[in-house]
Amino acid sequence: MPESRLLIGPLLRRVVDTRATVWVETNAPAVVTVRTADGATGSSPTFSAYDHHYALVVVAGLTPDSTTTYEVLVDDEVVWPVPGDKYPPSVIRTRAADDGEQPVRLIFGSCRETTQHSTTRKLPPDALDAYARRLMADPTCGDRPDLLVLLGDQVYADNTSPTVRRLLKRRRRRPAGAPEDQVVSFDEYTKLYLESWRDPEIRWLLATVPSVMIFDDHEVIDDWNTSASWRTDMRGQSWWAERITSGLASYWVYQHLGNLSPDEIAADPVYAKVTTAGDATEVLREFGSRVDTESDVAHDTERWRAVQYQWSYALDLGRTRLVMLDNRCSRVLEPGNRAMLPPGEWSWFVDRAHGSYDHLVIGSSLPWLLPPGIHHVEAWNERLADSARPWVAGLSEKLRRALDLEHWAAFQRSFTALATLLARLGSGRPGEPGDRVGAGPAYAAPASISVLGGDVHHSYVARASFGDPAVRTPVHQLTCSPIHNQVPAGMRPLMRLGWAAGPASATRALARTAGVRRPPVRWRKLAGPYFGNAVATLDHRGRRAEVTIEGTTNEGHLRTVAHHHLTQV
Repeated sequence: MPESRLLIGPLLRRVVDTRATVWVETNAPAVVTVRTADGATGSSPTFSAYDHHYALVVVAGLTPDSTTTYEVLVDDEVVWPVPGDKYPPSVIRTRAADDGEQPVRLIFGSCRETTQHSTTRKLPPDALDAYARRLMADPTCGDRPDLLVLLGDQVYADNTSPTVRRLLKRRRRRPAGAPEDQVVSFDEYTKLYLESWRDPEIRWLLATVPSVMIFDDHEVIDDWNTSASWRTDMRGQSWWAERITSGLASYWVYQHLGNLSPDEIAADPVYAKVTTAGDATEVLREFGSRVDTESDVAHDTERWRAVQYQWSYALDLGRTRLVMLDNRCSRVLEPGNRAMLPPGEWSWFVDRAHGSYDHLVIGSSLPWLLPPGIHHVEAWNERLADSARPWVAGLSEKLRRALDLEHWAAFQRSFTALATLLARLGSGRPGEPGDRVGAGPAYAAPASISVLGGDVHHSYVARASFGDPAVRTPVHQLTCSPIHNQVPAGMRPLMRLGWAAGPASATRALARTAGVRRPPVRWRKLAGPYFGNAVATLDHRGRRAEVTIEGTTNEGHLRTVAHHHLTQV
């Protein structure tokens, strides 16, 4: 059957001007061709690693401001669309050559367990499935999204479905001591992606709407890179080396490679190696092992620049700039010097945050602004974990790991630096010395700044306030999580209390006892918290911006649970 030659995909990833990238996994080495109804085409041989076969095809010659169907051929045999498929045709949609006046629509969310968990854990209906079904019902609608932004936990290596657990039990060769219900090897990781992305509605959505992604912890393991001592403990596990190497290598293949534009793909050193290696297994194994060490050396700027592979990336859609940040792999974990991003990557981020655009969107798997009551606890804990008294630091480290206190609030240097940067951008001030922006002319303040977040298994909209009238740009935290998961019922009251004035004041007083300074930004909740499965839409039209969060009903439909105008234009 033709479909059997195409294991996963096609995934339509980036559409840039008159080019698009399409990712596939095949069941054997082959030449993959993508051709559109209007004559655009692209072709690429597969590359192989761990006995799996992949291709990233660049389709060139697309017509600006058009929508065209496409098909995928493997060794000249049409494998997509599948004959007799009931779903609408997959299409590639391009923007106008001068798209500055075109609206931009992003849909986003995080934390999607496979739909098989619905039967074992009685999860609410999958919000991304529901979104796909609605889009299928009217595939020619004018409100089709420009980009799907997935903010982490696309797969769960440490919380597997019954199907994957049965597969693991049949495996004879696994590292000694490996958890029986968690994936470890690259091949086991491939089963997670196969199970998740071959969900029929998701497969159609990923073939039709361009997508970008970033990892969070569950692509590797819960609370990945919480602290330096966490890393030391994990290295003591006999199976960990293979787990982290396989997790990062598979993430590069299945998720990160498609985040890159055609020009970035051509310049990527890892892509050059895997496509010329014949068998790229050792290339990816070495790569996964090497990039895991970045958190060990990230405080050393010169060494970081010499060895770092950057997972963060940026792109422009019309007058919208999206900067996606790695919140996990390259953290600086040295006590007293913690940072979400190492110095070199932070400088890159500051460069990308400045420029000519109307709307800045920062993708972060972890919310920058948490409920204030929780934020102050994380800041308090970080300060005590840096104590010169070993017993205080030790107890605080245990609390950090037990309660998952490892968001932006627990990396206060980065939290404050981001607040300072956003206030400066919102006031139209030039870059400061040391930001590699220089003292050039002031940038025009953008119409909106939105920080997207996931991870926390509830959704909300919050507005930041800097206490400076010069900051004219509205800055919001937009959190949408989970797409398909749930927060334990017992945690929900605590999360609600985190927004209340009384608990927030009490935890702020607690933070002051440890010497934590008052945050340079205040924030208040505008919508939420919503604890159901959800997907969010961010719309930019000219200088206007608005966000809509939609949750699933018991019948698997979407209903609006929050809608907010982010600008006053």
